[in-house]
Amino acid sequence: MRDFVLEIGTEEMPARFLGPALQQLEELARGLLGEKRIGFREVRTAGTPRRMAVYVSGLAESQQPLVKEVKGPALKVAYNAGGEPTPAVLGFARSQGVDVADLVVKPVGPVEYVFARKVEQGRPTAEVLAEICPGLVAGLHFPKPMRWGNLDFRFARPIRWLAALYGDEVIRFSLAGLEAGRTTRGHRFLSPDPIELRDARDYFNVLKEAFVLVDPGERKNLIRIQVDTAAGAAGGRVEDDEELLDEVNNLVEYPTAFTGRFDQSFLRLPKEVLVTVMREHQRYFPVTGPEGKLLPIFIGVRNGVQDHMATVRAGNEKVIRARLADAAFFWDEDLKVPLADRTGSLKKIVWQESLGTVHDKVERITALALFIGDKLGAEDDLGRVLKRAASICKADLVTNMVYEFPELQGVMGREYALKSGEDPAVAQAIFEHYLPRFAGDILPATPAGRVLSLADKFDTLVGCFAVGIQPTGSQDPYALRRQALGIGHIILDGKLVLSLREIAARAYEGYGRKVSLKNGRETVLSELEEFFRQRIRGLLTDRGFAYDIVDAVISADADDILGVVQRVEALDRFRADPAFEAVITAFNRANNLSRKFGGTEVNPRLMHHPAEEELWRAVVEVRREVGELIAVRDYSGALRRAAVLREPVDAFFDAVMVMVEDEGIRDNRLALLKNVALLVSPLADLGRIVVSG
Repeated sequence: MRDFVLEIGTEEMPARFLGPALQQLEELARGLLGEKRIGFREVRTAGTPRRMAVYVSGLAESQQPLVKEVKGPALKVAYNAGGEPTPAVLGFARSQGVDVADLVVKPVGPVEYVFARKVEQGRPTAEVLAEICPGLVAGLHFPKPMRWGNLDFRFARPIRWLAALYGDEVIRFSLAGLEAGRTTRGHRFLSPDPIELRDARDYFNVLKEAFVLVDPGERKNLIRIQVDTAAGAAGGRVEDDEELLDEVNNLVEYPTAFTGRFDQSFLRLPKEVLVTVMREHQRYFPVTGPEGKLLPIFIGVRNGVQDHMATVRAGNEKVIRARLADAAFFWDEDLKVPLADRTGSLKKIVWQESLGTVHDKVERITALALFIGDKLGAEDDLGRVLKRAASICKADLVTNMVYEFPELQGVMGREYALKSGEDPAVAQAIFEHYLPRFAGDILPATPAGRVLSLADKFDTLVGCFAVGIQPTGSQDPYALRRQALGIGHIILDGKLVLSLREIAARAYEGYGRKVSLKNGRETVLSELEEFFRQRIRGLLTDRGFAYDIVDAVISADADDILGVVQRVEALDRFRADPAFEAVITAFNRANNLSRKFGGTEVNPRLMHHPAEEELWRAVVEVRREVGELIAVRDYSGALRRAAVLREPVDAFFDAVMVMVEDEGIRDNRLALLKNVALLVSPLADLGRIVVSG
């Protein structure tokens, strides 16, 4: 066994490309080695902005033998009564290149056949690696691949070298105008000369000596320790930020953290502005004090060693000073105009070319927010906050600060609203109406924030579906999937009882005749209903609920998201109840026979057996009680109450023939069963439930 390493050396790649590419590389390596029958102990990947590598330890010297079995004639025609081989089996053995004596007999069902068993010896691993290495490189996919020179080959960035070693043996192959060899490169500035690798086992240590920590995990852990140590030495701490840590990790090859400072006067700016400048634009780690307030300190990470650190620190402090000075200028200029006075400028900003301006959107959001508030029984004070917050919720889009730092929309709206003397509840709603902004983000916490966020998201979804802009595959330019999931999370977090269809219909009406819509109201509502079904299904399965229960509930009705979750929870709990199978069995028996029957009117005078009368009495009584329990959202109680029908349903089927010749009696019995089947249909389509055993 020997170790194998393949390194792809490139120009600096974007930080966001590296992690997914290394994951792909590992999966490709495992798949190709398995496909080629080459045993190994472990596959790991490593990488920096300038390289990606796959390292396989304990790689076998050759492929495992391939055993092939080819089926021949049946045993009874392969040999005659005396046990001598027939022409049929002789011809089969000759065609397969084996002796008749080497054929084996194996049963296939009730019949025995002869098989030719051939063993194909494995090829040397080095030979096979030369064939699969080009596929390991070419098989990687990137969000924005590029071409260079006159090559047709595409990759994240131009490939500058290829190194491939199996033990001390070079694996020769050609790709992108390059020949693979044993040469790698260290840090661009600290170790610029080419480095010869003697053996694959030397890979990590050789690069470490050349100022490259190629293992992302080792590099990330070192950055974390250095940053925390530097912050502690400055009298503060760095809040956990895995996203920033990952990005910085993928920007450097040999990290060294340093502490920088900026003028304390900049602390008058909102915390979010300072953090955005440091984090988003400079990839610095902000430092907070014991009380959680920002200190005039940042932690940067350079790609190099401690040498000339004073110069590095001074250069970074100069950059952050200029950035913060710009932010302070924007802040001061923006405060000269009250936030509400900026709404007129929204008429000049196109929200979507087919759906009008941002000003038009604000008008629709205002009306829809008041509609949703009314549906939730909003009091006058909430209505006042909603109306004011909705009318100015997008005004910060025309401020200098948001123009320069778009990620601060909503945040600056809240800050400028407070500085303009707006009600704090209005200011908070302006901030919250953008929430959640990404997976795992915080949700609106105030009633006005929830309603305003729902209104904004519904307006976006309905408008986009109305003009034919829908997510396809990986394309979702308006983040409609995130908008729909956001609606679901807000409704569940606030325990809001709302009809998705009703709000979507009102949102559609909000567009009126002001814009030309491609799709009609019913088409949009139908497509949105299915779109939400998929999002809710994913949300519930992510929470660990069984797929069949989720499917059963959503198939029945998905208009009330809170109700959907409550019904799923109730059915999930009820699954452990001894009465569970009784309910499923009773209603499936009734439903299977009456599924295609459309009538529900039952005539007691057409009943000719006590079992019919007993079942009808039970249905009438249980239906009323189940309806009352559903009305108060006691779904568990409704399911338990419905379970009592198991006995009269069984008695009915034992005593009565449903499909009799008399059409009136037959239809009456089918209508009776239809009533049984429909009794719990508001809760779930029980026919989709998988019953064990």
